[in-house]
Amino acid sequence: MKINNETKIGILAVVGILALIFGFNFLKGKSFFKKENHVYAIFEDIQGLGKSNPVVINGLQIGHIADLDGGKLLKRIVVTVELTSDVLIPNNSLAVINPSLLGSVSLEVKLGNSNTYIKPGDTLLTTLSGGAFDEALKMINPVLYEVRNAVKSLDSVLHIISNVFDPNTKNNIKGVIENLNTVTASFTISASSLQTLLNPRSGALAQSLNNVNAFTGNLTANNEKLNSIMNNAEIASTKFANINLQRTLNTLDSAANQLRAGIAKINSTSGSLGLLLNDTKLYDNLAGTSNKLNILIDDIRVHPKRYLTISVFGKRDKGNYITAPLIDDTLILINDTSKLPEKSK
Repeated sequence: MKINNETKIGILAVVGILALIFGFNFLKGKSFFKKENHVYAIFEDIQGLGKSNPVVINGLQIGHIADLDGGKLLKRIVVTVELTSDVLIPNNSLAVINPSLLGSVSLEVKLGNSNTYIKPGDTLLTTLSGGAFDEALKMINPVLYEVRNAVKSLDSVLHIISNVFDPNTKNNIKGVIENLNTVTASFTISASSLQTLLNPRSGALAQSLNNVNAFTGNLTANNEKLNSIMNNAEIASTKFANINLQRTLNTLDSAANQLRAGIAKINSTSGSLGLLLNDTKLYDNLAGTSNKLNILIDDIRVHPKRYLTISVFGKRDKGNYITAPLIDDTLILINDTSKLPEKSK
């Protein structure tokens, strides 16, 4: 079968395209005949790291950068590492970005000492690195390296200061300075007042010290009296301490109990005093006796011969005994003077 020229050209074009694809991927480090594993590393600053940049361990390339994804915020950039070599990487290994002097950036994996190894899909630990340029600069000119670090630090400080001193902060600092001026003026007034206070002649402190000196002088002059007062107070407190207060309280409590018992007996009808105060029979008897005594006195006053014999030949008056007390005429006369004789008026 004869192949025409158009078919030959098409086959040649396909072969060329495939060769171009294989060659381009080979130059990028991809291999179509080896199993590839992916691990990840997360950085805040990738320092120019790009796709297809090599991933090395101790200077030997074991893979390349397959993808970079920072999202929309670009605060955390996820670096996808495609491993082309079957290597064991401890799980405490560190991934460091190393910029070279020629501008090529690589990702170096510094092996750890763990006996546990990462698996496909795991994430490597990351750390910041100054790169090969900093290492070379440190070896060539240490002074320039230190100056470079100092300039970086100064630049960071100036950046922080520029962020701090925004218009609001400037206004706040201005207000603080104004407040400081006010405080300084207040300190000046306070210093003047303090100087007046501390004046040795007319100051209040000097007068207070004079009063204190006079008071202490009086105390010194009356030291003997104070000692006597303290001794008397000590003797009185000693005597008071020697008093058996508990026994006195017990005695008072016993007396109070006895008084309470006596009052209870008085209020009851079991004793003589209680009967005198609470029993009405005694009152009735006394009232009856008093009434009878009044009758007897009236009968003696009206019929004295009944009780006394004046004449030898006389006889007792009998009959007409008084059975009720007579009305006291003296009280009637005192109350009604109209019944008195004319001579008595």
